[in-house]
Amino acid sequence: MAASAVGMGQQWVLVEMVQAFYEAPAYHLILEGILILWIIRLIFSKTYKLQERSDLTLKEKEELIEEWQPEPLVPPVSKDHPALNYNIVSGPPTHKIIVNGKECINFASFNFLGLLDNEKVKSAAQASLKKYGVGTCGPRGFYGTFDVHLELEDRLAKFMRTEEAIIYSYGFATIASAIPAYSKRGDIVFVDEAACFAIQKGLQASRSNIKLFKHNDMADLERLLKEQETEDQKNPRKARVTRRFIVVEGLYMNTGDICPLPELIKLKYKYKVRIFLEESLSFGVLGEHGRGITEHFGINIDDIDLISANMENSLASIGGFCCGRSFIIDHQRLSGQGYCFSASLPPLLAAAAIEALNIMEDNPDIFQTLRTKCERIHRALQGIPGLRVVGESFSPALHLRLEDSYGSRENDAKLLKRIVDYCINSGIALTQARYLEKEEKCLPPPSIRVVVTVEQTEEELDKAASLIKEAAASVLN
Repeated sequence: MAASAVGMGQQWVLVEMVQAFYEAPAYHLILEGILILWIIRLIFSKTYKLQERSDLTLKEKEELIEEWQPEPLVPPVSKDHPALNYNIVSGPPTHKIIVNGKECINFASFNFLGLLDNEKVKSAAQASLKKYGVGTCGPRGFYGTFDVHLELEDRLAKFMRTEEAIIYSYGFATIASAIPAYSKRGDIVFVDEAACFAIQKGLQASRSNIKLFKHNDMADLERLLKEQETEDQKNPRKARVTRRFIVVEGLYMNTGDICPLPELIKLKYKYKVRIFLEESLSFGVLGEHGRGITEHFGINIDDIDLISANMENSLASIGGFCCGRSFIIDHQRLSGQGYCFSASLPPLLAAAAIEALNIMEDNPDIFQTLRTKCERIHRALQGIPGLRVVGESFSPALHLRLEDSYGSRENDAKLLKRIVDYCINSGIALTQARYLEKEEKCLPPPSIRVVVTVEQTEEELDKAASLIKEAAASVLN
C-alpha cells in the first residue's frame, strides 16, 4: 500500500507539471527555452580557441618582442622636484635647528610648547626605554597593550573631560581610521573643502557619499543640509538607516582658520547630524588649559560626538588619540584599522606623552604665552608687499601666500622657495606647505608655513618677520 501511494503521488506531481507547462504564457516558455539552449551551448562549447596559425615568422616575433617597451610604473618626475630636494636636519629639531649644516632659529617644526627637548620628557622616555625596550612588535589586540598605554588613555580622557580615549601609533592614521570605523557606504558626510589630507583619506576609505561645503561657510553647509532633508522626506525608509556626519578641524592645517563651532552645534541639533572634530592643530594650543576649541568657545564637550588629535605637535611625541563617550570609543577598538592592524605605540613615546601632559597641567600659563607670541608675529607680518598672511592671529601655524599669481602654480612655488632659501641662508628656518597635488580634493594655493613656539623670543620673532619682508622685497621685486 505504501509503495502504491508513493507511485500515485509521483504521477500526480508529473500531471501538475504538465498542466503548468500548458497554462504558462508563451513568453515564459520562450524565455525558458532560450535559457536551456544557452546552458547547453556553454556546457559543450570550448572555453578558448587555439590559434591555429600565425602570419608572423619566428624571426619577426623575436624582433617584436625585442622592440617592445613596457609602460612606466609611475609617471616621470623631474629631478628638481621639491620632494626630491629636501633640506637635511642634523640633530634634534628644537628651538635651534641645524639645516644643511647651518644653525637656524626653528620656525618650521610643530613643537608648539617646546617639549621636544624638555629634560623631564626625555627622562621619562629613557626610563620607559630601559623598562620596556624600544618597540612592541604587535598590535593592541595581540600582546601589544602595555600598562603605559592604558595609563596614557586614562590621562587623555581625564584631561579632555571625556569618558574614554583610545591611542593610535601614527598620527595620520588616527582620523583616517576613525572616519571609516563609523561612516560606511551609503552614509553621508558633510566636510569642509579645506579639510586636511588625513581626513580626505578617511573619507575615501569610508566609501560614503561626500558633500563638500565652502570653507567655514555655514550658509553653504545649511544649504546642503536642507537639500538632504528634502531628499530624506522623499524616501523616509532609506533616511532611517542613513547616518549623517559633519567633519571639521578645530584649527585648519591648510589655512590656519578656526572653525565656527558654536554655529556648527546649532546645525547639528537642527538637522540631527553627528560632528567629528579633528584637533591636531588646536589641541594643546587653544583654551585656558589647552583642551582645544571646545574650551576656547566654552562648549560642552559632550556636544561633540568624536574628537581626534595627533600627539606629534603640542605633546612632542608620536601617534594620535580619539576621545568621547565610552560606547563610541570602544567601537574603534573593533573597527579602527590603524588600531587593530598596526603595532602599538612604543612605550617610550607613551611615557613621553604622559610627562608632556603633566607639564601642560602644571603650567597652564604656557598657552597664553604661546598665544601672545602668535599674535606678535601675526601683526609683524602684515603689509608685506606681494604676500598676504592667512590664518588666525592666535594660530601657531600660519601661511604666507602670494597676493597675485605669477602665471602658474609652478612659478609661484619657485618664488616662495627662493624666499625660504633666502631666510635659511640668513639663519631662519622656514618651510613650504607640501601637498599631493594630484590627490587633493581642493588643492590649496602654494604657501610658506610659519610656525610659532613658546621658545622663540620676542627678538627672534621680530627678526624673522623683518627677514621675511627683506626676502620678499628681494625676490618679488
